[in-house]
Amino acid sequence: QVQLVESGGDLVQPGGSLRLSCAASGSIIFSINAMGWYRQAPGKLRELVAAFTKAGSTNYADAVKGRFTISRDNAKNTVYLQMNSLKPEDTAVYYCNADLWAIGRGQYNTWGQGTQVTVSS
Repeated sequence: QVQLVESGGDLVQPGGSLRLSCAASGSIIFSINAMGWYRQAPGKLRELVAAFTKAGSTNYADAVKGRFTISRDNAKNTVYLQMNSLKPEDTAVYYCNADLWAIGRGQYNTWGQGTQVTVSS
């Protein structure tokens, strides 16, 4: 199995910054086709925040453009989300998502366990 492990969530004041990390690891041979971040606020649907597509381009939600930046370290199978100028409406559980290919399993999609980001004074 391949696991996605997120970290970096915290309580931060409005206008502050956080950096989330998501590392993919497993005991089997795998490759990452696409990887990104979603979020889910209480009472709302899970939504895309930012992601690398299979073609290597990036997609951002309109609400975070200019404030959030997604980056990756392919050698570490890790994707990052730098979040600046945070607003209370950014409060949510942030989930990492990946489209993978794994030996013995083929292509599949998986989620991390989520990390809480709270923006409040």
